Amino acid sequence: MSGKMKKHLTGGLAVSLLCALCVLTSCKTVKAAADKAAQAQVVSTELIRTSQSWDGVELPDYFQGRPELVAVKYVFPAGQKLGWHHHVAMNYGVLVQGELTIIGLDGKEKVVHEGEAVVEMVGTVHHGENRGTKPVILYMFYLSQKDLPLAVQHPEIPLN
Repeated sequence: MSGKMKKHLTGGLAVSLLCALCVLTSCKTVKAAADKAAQAQVVSTELIRTSQSWDGVELPDYFQGRPELVAVKYVFPAGQKLGWHHHVAMNYGVLVQGELTIIGLDGKEKVVHEGEAVVEMVGTVHHGENRGTKPVILYMFYLSQKDLPLAVQHPEIPLN
Protein backbone atom coordinates (compact mmCIF):
# COMPACT_ATOMS: atom_id res chain seq x y z
CA MET A 1 0.00 0.00 0.00
CA SER A 2 1.36 3.38 -0.95
CA GLY A 3 1.96 6.14 1.61
CA LYS A 4 -0.62 8.28 -0.09
CA MET A 5 -3.22 5.54 0.27
CA LYS A 6 -2.27 4.90 3.92
CA LYS A 7 -2.62 8.62 4.63
CA HIS A 8 -6.03 8.64 2.94
CA LEU A 9 -7.20 5.59 4.88
CA THR A 10 -5.80 6.93 8.14
CA GLY A 11 -7.47 10.31 7.49
CA GLY A 12 -10.71 8.57 6.54
CA LEU A 13 -10.54 6.42 9.66
CA ALA A 14 -9.94 9.49 11.81
CA VAL A 15 -12.94 11.26 10.25
CA SER A 16 -15.07 8.14 10.73
CA LEU A 17 -14.01 7.85 14.36
CA LEU A 18 -14.65 11.54 14.88
CA CYS A 19 -18.14 11.20 13.33
CA ALA A 20 -18.88 8.16 15.49
CA LEU A 21 -17.70 10.05 18.56
CA CYS A 22 -19.97 13.01 17.67
CA VAL A 23 -22.92 10.66 17.17
CA LEU A 24 -22.23 8.91 20.47
CA THR A 25 -21.76 12.22 22.28
CA SER A 26 -24.96 13.57 20.75
CA CYS A 27 -26.74 10.38 21.71
CA LYS A 28 -25.46 10.72 25.25
CA THR A 29 -26.53 14.38 25.33
CA VAL A 30 -29.95 13.53 23.94
CA LYS A 31 -30.29 10.61 26.37
CA ALA A 32 -29.22 12.79 29.31
CA ALA A 33 -31.76 15.45 28.30
CA ALA A 34 -34.46 12.78 27.94
CA ASP A 35 -33.55 11.33 31.35
CA LYS A 36 -33.67 14.79 32.91
CA ALA A 37 -37.07 15.51 31.30
CA ALA A 38 -38.40 12.17 32.54
CA GLN A 39 -37.27 13.03 36.09
CA ALA A 40 -38.78 16.56 36.00
CA GLN A 41 -42.38 16.21 37.06
CA VAL A 42 -45.02 18.57 38.33
CA VAL A 43 -45.02 18.59 42.12
CA SER A 44 -48.21 19.50 43.96
CA THR A 45 -47.95 20.58 47.60
CA GLU A 46 -51.09 21.50 49.50
CA LEU A 47 -50.22 24.53 51.63
CA ILE A 48 -53.38 24.70 53.71
CA ARG A 49 -56.86 23.19 53.97
CA THR A 50 -59.02 24.55 56.74
CA SER A 51 -62.40 25.98 57.66
CA GLN A 52 -60.91 28.26 60.33
CA SER A 53 -59.00 31.53 60.32
CA TRP A 54 -55.51 31.66 61.84
CA ASP A 55 -56.97 32.38 65.30
CA GLY A 56 -59.03 29.16 65.31
CA VAL A 57 -62.43 30.78 64.61
CA GLU A 58 -64.76 29.01 62.17
CA LEU A 59 -65.15 30.81 58.83
CA PRO A 60 -68.62 32.13 57.95
CA ASP A 61 -70.87 30.58 55.31
CA TYR A 62 -70.44 31.82 51.75
CA PHE A 63 -72.38 34.85 50.59
CA GLN A 64 -75.56 34.32 48.59
CA GLY A 65 -75.30 35.47 44.99
CA ARG A 66 -72.55 35.78 42.42
CA PRO A 67 -69.01 35.64 43.81
CA GLU A 68 -66.18 37.96 42.87
CA LEU A 69 -62.70 36.52 43.27
CA VAL A 70 -59.91 39.02 43.87
CA ALA A 71 -56.15 38.39 43.99
CA VAL A 72 -53.84 41.06 45.43
CA LYS A 73 -50.07 41.25 45.77
CA TYR A 74 -48.98 43.23 48.85
CA VAL A 75 -45.44 44.48 49.49
CA PHE A 76 -44.73 45.71 53.04
CA PRO A 77 -41.40 47.48 53.59
CA ALA A 78 -39.36 46.48 56.64
CA GLY A 79 -40.75 48.15 59.76
CA GLN A 80 -44.12 48.93 58.13
CA LYS A 81 -47.35 48.58 60.15
CA LEU A 82 -50.81 48.32 58.62
CA GLY A 83 -53.62 50.10 60.39
CA TRP A 84 -56.32 48.26 62.30
CA HIS A 85 -58.95 46.81 59.95
CA HIS A 86 -61.36 43.93 59.48
CA HIS A 87 -62.43 41.90 56.46
CA VAL A 88 -66.00 41.41 55.31
CA ALA A 89 -65.14 38.55 52.94
CA MET A 90 -63.08 35.43 53.48
CA ASN A 91 -59.50 35.66 52.28
CA TYR A 92 -56.32 33.68 52.44
CA GLY A 93 -52.85 34.01 51.06
CA VAL A 94 -49.28 32.85 50.71
CA LEU A 95 -46.31 34.78 52.04
CA VAL A 96 -43.50 34.47 49.49
CA GLN A 97 -40.88 36.67 51.16
CA GLY A 98 -40.14 37.87 54.66
CA GLU A 99 -42.09 37.42 57.85
CA LEU A 100 -45.43 39.02 58.76
CA THR A 101 -46.88 39.33 62.25
CA ILE A 102 -50.68 39.59 62.48
CA ILE A 103 -52.10 40.94 65.74
CA GLY A 104 -55.72 40.75 66.92
CA LEU A 105 -57.34 43.37 69.17
CA ASP A 106 -57.19 40.78 71.95
CA GLY A 107 -53.37 40.70 71.64
CA LYS A 108 -53.26 37.27 70.02
CA GLU A 109 -50.46 37.08 67.43
CA LYS A 110 -49.66 34.92 64.44
CA VAL A 111 -46.26 35.04 62.72
CA VAL A 112 -46.44 33.98 59.09
CA HIS A 113 -43.13 32.80 57.66
CA GLU A 114 -41.86 32.70 54.10
CA GLY A 115 -43.63 29.96 52.12
CA GLU A 116 -46.53 29.63 54.57
CA ALA A 117 -50.23 30.08 53.87
CA VAL A 118 -52.53 32.06 56.15
CA VAL A 119 -56.31 32.38 56.45
CA GLU A 120 -57.33 35.86 57.62
CA MET A 121 -59.91 36.68 60.26
CA VAL A 122 -63.37 37.67 59.00
CA GLY A 123 -65.24 40.39 60.90
CA THR A 124 -62.53 40.60 63.58
CA VAL A 125 -60.35 43.70 63.91
CA HIS A 126 -56.61 43.10 63.52
CA HIS A 127 -53.50 44.57 61.91
CA GLY A 128 -50.21 43.40 60.43
CA GLU A 129 -46.58 44.36 60.99
CA ASN A 130 -43.34 43.66 59.18
CA ARG A 131 -40.93 43.34 62.10
CA GLY A 132 -38.23 41.90 59.84
CA THR A 133 -35.37 43.44 57.88
CA LYS A 134 -36.58 42.74 54.35
CA PRO A 135 -39.82 43.56 52.53
CA VAL A 136 -42.74 41.19 52.98
CA ILE A 137 -44.34 39.98 49.76
CA LEU A 138 -47.77 38.51 50.30
CA TYR A 139 -50.33 37.24 47.77
CA MET A 140 -53.90 37.34 49.08
CA PHE A 141 -57.02 35.82 47.53
CA TYR A 142 -60.44 37.21 48.45
CA LEU A 143 -63.71 35.27 48.06
CA SER A 144 -65.85 38.37 47.80
CA GLN A 145 -68.78 39.94 45.96
CA LYS A 146 -69.03 42.98 43.71
CA ASP A 147 -68.74 46.31 45.54
CA LEU A 148 -67.64 44.82 48.89
CA PRO A 149 -64.49 46.38 50.36
CA LEU A 150 -61.49 44.10 50.79
CA ALA A 151 -60.87 45.68 54.19
CA VAL A 152 -62.72 48.13 56.44
CA GLN A 153 -60.25 50.48 58.14
CA HIS A 154 -60.44 51.50 61.82
CA PRO A 155 -58.33 54.67 62.09
CA GLU A 156 -59.89 55.43 65.48
CA ILE A 157 -57.80 52.60 67.00
CA PRO A 158 -54.23 53.82 67.56
CA LEU A 159 -51.22 51.72 66.55
CA ASN A 160 -48.61 51.27 69.29
